[in-house]
Amino acid sequence: MKKISILGSTGSIGTQTLEVVRAYQKDLKVTALAAGSNIKLLEQQILEFKPNVVCVYDEEKAKELKDKLSYLKIPILSGMDGLIACATEREAEIVVGAVVGMIGIRPTIEAIKAKKDIALANKETLVTAGHLIMPLAEENKVALLPVDSEHSAIFQALHGENKKEVSKILLTASGGPFRGKTKEELKNIQVEDALKHPNWAMGRKITIDSSTMINKGLEVIEAKWLFDVDFEQIEVVIQPQSIIHSMVEYKDGAVIAQLGTPDMRLPIQYALFYPSRRPVEGERLDFTKIGKIDFCKPDMETFYGLRLAYEVGKKGGSMPTVFNAANEAAVAKFLNREISYLEIPEIIEYSLSKATWKENPTLEEILSIEQETYENINRKWN
Repeated sequence: MKKISILGSTGSIGTQTLEVVRAYQKDLKVTALAAGSNIKLLEQQILEFKPNVVCVYDEEKAKELKDKLSYLKIPILSGMDGLIACATEREAEIVVGAVVGMIGIRPTIEAIKAKKDIALANKETLVTAGHLIMPLAEENKVALLPVDSEHSAIFQALHGENKKEVSKILLTASGGPFRGKTKEELKNIQVEDALKHPNWAMGRKITIDSSTMINKGLEVIEAKWLFDVDFEQIEVVIQPQSIIHSMVEYKDGAVIAQLGTPDMRLPIQYALFYPSRRPVEGERLDFTKIGKIDFCKPDMETFYGLRLAYEVGKKGGSMPTVFNAANEAAVAKFLNREISYLEIPEIIEYSLSKATWKENPTLEEILSIEQETYENINRKWN
């Protein structure tokens, strides 16, 4: 039986991970659960899965839940210390990193030091700290297993192949709800419009990121670290049906693709059981009904956040941290209806222009740069 810790258990990835656990109760056991503030759902998860330790990041909510479940005698912790306790829980063999934002970096580092394998869904960890995470994982002989559908697809297409023979990675994107629209047409986009993804059911922040194509930019930077390739070897291809989840082209011109329905349980389950495959209940691809699969280039002028991601990725150092932090702040402001949709990439570009570049930032410097970025934005946009 494999024992797992889930960081971000009440979010989209976390709840779908628990669906996989339900389907394979004889093979998987949850030993730690961590959430932000949704104690109503977390309470249900605790009662069902009976973990050894729990974290509620919000201290007041943690106290509330602790009082309510005092009869269970399960430690309910809070804050970063609580997250780290869940990430390093003694029995856990693999940690599902599904928290949103840069708070996921430190628990991931501590889990790696504790020799836990990582099923990684938290993009920010590698985007901002890939230069720290990858050597640490290698040093501790820890497996870093991607949970993103696109990175899982690449990981699967590389399985059993010689990575030195990779020519390029073809990272697919649906194009989101606004594919084909002009900047003029995006002027009056509202929150409700941006939250209507045509193919995937995801959390609010990642759904907005998908609509701006910034999510794909983050994935480009993440792919560089995960697969040890240059940015010139990563090409984004729009594939609106979300049937091809990504592809790898080899030196001889052969292209290996991973296809499937848009169901996040597949990459989650693949990471948890790797290298084995298990059945996933649900719809299967019927190629006789698909008819066709479309492809086109991304519009990097209208959705210029993707272009900025390539630029900051190539520059490296502290710039991806600024990019990521600025995007987090901008999306939060948009979801709170404080800024317009088109101001999201504007805020990112502004933040990059104000940033001080550091070549190899430490974890403390990364977190300091994050706060500095938030302060720069708040001075101008509050």
